[in-house]
Amino acid sequence: MTIGKVIEGHHQNIVFCLETDTVREAAGKLANKRIGALPIFDETGSVTGIFSERDLLYSIARDELASLDTPLREVMTAPAITVTPQTEAIEALSLMTKRRIRHLPVLEQGELIAFVSIGDLVKYRLGLVEAEAEQLREYIQTA
Repeated sequence: MTIGKVIEGHHQNIVFCLETDTVREAAGKLANKRIGALPIFDETGSVTGIFSERDLLYSIARDELASLDTPLREVMTAPAITVTPQTEAIEALSLMTKRRIRHLPVLEQGELIAFVSIGDLVKYRLGLVEAEAEQLREYIQTA
């Protein structure tokens, strides 16, 4: 199972920020959309980092409320760890576990096409396991 299969048929309205946006702006987007992270773009449209709830917490702990006016380029997690649609989902889960991250930008030819969370991957895997279990139940009942 690849990341491409996981995102297949799902239309994402990806919330993002620019490197020049402030921590305050990003925090507002995280809160308003009830999301845990967002990709950060540079002026050329390339994904250069990720800003997460964890980055917000670290920023405030370090610089207190003054950090709210800090540009994201100074506090985001960079460089962004990314995957492609061809990446195996289990490989992406392993990467997330090793790097202790919960979100991955999915890039195709350098362009962001999706932003997946560990929850997305676990949900998809559970769906496959449940479908397989149902097939086994049906097979046993008809045998």
